[in-house]
Amino acid sequence: MIRVVICDDQPLIRSGFKMILESTGEIEVVGEASDGYRGVEVIERVNPDVVLMDIRMPNLDGLAATKKISGSKVIILTTFSIDEYVVEAIRAGASGFLLKDTTPEELIRAVKMVASGEAFLSPEVTRTVVEMATGRVGSQRFEQGAKIDLSSREVEVLKLIASGMSNSEIAGELFLSEATVKSHVSHLLSKLEVRDRVQAVIFAYENGLVG
Repeated sequence: MIRVVICDDQPLIRSGFKMILESTGEIEVVGEASDGYRGVEVIERVNPDVVLMDIRMPNLDGLAATKKISGSKVIILTTFSIDEYVVEAIRAGASGFLLKDTTPEELIRAVKMVASGEAFLSPEVTRTVVEMATGRVGSQRFEQGAKIDLSSREVEVLKLIASGMSNSEIAGELFLSEATVKSHVSHLLSKLEVRDRVQAVIFAYENGLVG
């Protein structure tokens, strides 16, 4: 059972997400909070697998709250008005970001992916966020083999990660085993010297591997 805490100042969002997640029979909402301070307290007490964290909340916002969390994976909840706070939250350790008006299927998929150790990168918002993170203008383009020696297969996997695919989806796309994909992901993260898949995607955009 995947254990989730929902932090959002809108009761309807919390109750709606809880109903959707618990309808799977595989996810349990073990705590809720309407502001960042309360969220951190609840998370420390119940130690969930995944936290759904609204970026804008009273008292302590989602960015500050995310920086205080350890041991639980964080998915940032946002609207279409994406701003620098989302980028900062990703850099602070969030495992992905999700639009509040997402479909139930996408919400469930995001929680399951993050719980399994992957990052959730919604294609709808990834490009906008990454362009803000990298500044695009004047960024140095990546020439394969010049600075980072990624194999052609690792570049291919990186592009698919940037498109929002999970390891299992990449495995199906490339006709590989999931274990092989995990190995490629591990190697490319090590070569790029980045913490996780989200930072790898920022690198991919910044250096022209995707665009």
